[in-house]
Amino acid sequence: MFEILFLGTSASAPSAHRGLSSLLIQHEEFRFLVDCGEGTQRQILTAGVGFKRLNQILLTHGHLDHILGLGGLVSTFLRWDVIEEIEIFGTRHTLDRVHDLIFGVVLRGYQGKPPVILHEIKPGTFWEAERFTITAFPVEHRGSHSLGYRFEERIRRPFLVEAAESLEIPPGPWRRDLVNGQTVTLPDGRVIEPDQVLGEPIKGTSLAVVGDTGNAEKLLPYVQGVDALVIEATYIESEADLAEQFDHLTAARAAGLAARAQVGRLFLTHLSRRYRRRDILNEAQEIFPNVHVARDFDSFQIRREDD
Repeated sequence: MFEILFLGTSASAPSAHRGLSSLLIQHEEFRFLVDCGEGTQRQILTAGVGFKRLNQILLTHGHLDHILGLGGLVSTFLRWDVIEEIEIFGTRHTLDRVHDLIFGVVLRGYQGKPPVILHEIKPGTFWEAERFTITAFPVEHRGSHSLGYRFEERIRRPFLVEAAESLEIPPGPWRRDLVNGQTVTLPDGRVIEPDQVLGEPIKGTSLAVVGDTGNAEKLLPYVQGVDALVIEATYIESEADLAEQFDHLTAARAAGLAARAQVGRLFLTHLSRRYRRRDILNEAQEIFPNVHVARDFDSFQIRREDD
């Protein structure tokens, strides 16, 4: 299961009710910030989720409405000593801009080892934990060398308690090792194979996050079949010419991608102030019913539909 919290859902500039792009994703003890628009640290405080363990930041691209909040966030971390090290991930194009902001302004004159580490990443799997992986994929948006991110739990095999009981496997390290796929030798000398107590493989929960883009078609193989897709819907179809001019999506085109990719749920964000929320919702729902137009501080649990 992944938990998502929308911290900022406005496009380009903040509004009275929406902050700039930022999304918090959590999986058990891991927390990731995806993009960090202006005012993100205040949104974190308002949401009441705190800064603890919030030291991995994934950037979709380097446009200012997605990175300007890094300056204030890093400055606060330094003053409060809440985090010893901050890791920021993105393409070289994105990190060049971040470097100018962080090292040229915030950390200018800073003594000692810099607390910020910039990780250049390219399309492919770059994060592997015991229970899940994160894979970056290419996204087209006005030459910004953008990335999207796919979070995916590893395939697991459930432990069959009844089978273990019938084999008289005692509780303790033997069961733990079997769950981890290891053959065990019991105190009475019997050898037990994992296949004897593990069920059929179950696919884990998956979540894809896309920042700004004007090309939905090229995203199809990367978001295919995810349980949830977070993506922009800056315009509606009546102003599709503006969407194409500025390389953004309409609500209809985002919904069309969700339908073709057979995703479980669609979350629309990066919304223009020129529309009402229901304008975006109505347009998208005509194509893809299971859609939510995100507001700041909306939170959701993402699970597989068959869980």
